[in-house]
Amino acid sequence: MNKGKLIVFSAPSGSGKTTIVRHLLEQKELHLDFSISATSRPKRGEEINGKDYYFITASEFQQKIAENAFVEYEEVYKDNFYGTLKSELDRIWALGKHVIFDIDVIGGMSIKKQYPEQTLAVFVSPPSVEELERRLRFRQTETEEKIQMRIAKAEREIASSGEFDVILKNYDLENAKNDAYELVSNYLKIS
Repeated sequence: MNKGKLIVFSAPSGSGKTTIVRHLLEQKELHLDFSISATSRPKRGEEINGKDYYFITASEFQQKIAENAFVEYEEVYKDNFYGTLKSELDRIWALGKHVIFDIDVIGGMSIKKQYPEQTLAVFVSPPSVEELERRLRFRQTETEEKIQMRIAKAEREIASSGEFDVILKNYDLENAKNDAYELVSNYLKIS
C-alpha cells in the first residue's frame, strides 16, 4: 500500500474549517482526497451516503468498533458516533493521493498520535467564541440547545488547540484559505 500523508483540519463547529478544506480540495496540484467519515446520525437535508458520510446504524458502528475497523472514532453526542474507517485511508492512498480530514479535535489528535510522522494537524481558530456563536446562529440549522452544546464544546476545543502542529487563525476567510494553502503545499513540498 502506498502511504501518502495525512492533513488534519480540526476546529469548533462554525470556525470555517469545512470551507477551507473544500478550497484545498479544489487545488489539484496538492493531490488531496477527502476522508469521508462514518456516522450513526441520520442524514440531514441533501446529504448523500458515500459522499458526505458513510451512514450506518449505531449497532453497525459498534460492530465495526469491535472489528477494529476504525482509525479513530468518538461518540460526539449521545448515540451519535463519528469515525474514520481504516478502509477509507487505504482507498485514498491506493489512488496515490494524500488524505485530508475535516474532523473534530479529539479525532484529529487521535490520528496525529497514530501517524505522527505522516500527519500535519491544523487547528482552525475562530476570532472569538462570540463570533463563533454568531456564525452558528446565522446558519439557522441548530436548535438553541444544540447551539449551547456546540459553544461549550468549542470552549473545550480551543483550550486544547496548543496540541496541534499549527493554529490557523480564521479572522478573514480569504487570508485563511491562502494561509492553509501555503501550510499544506509546504508540508507536501509542492512548488
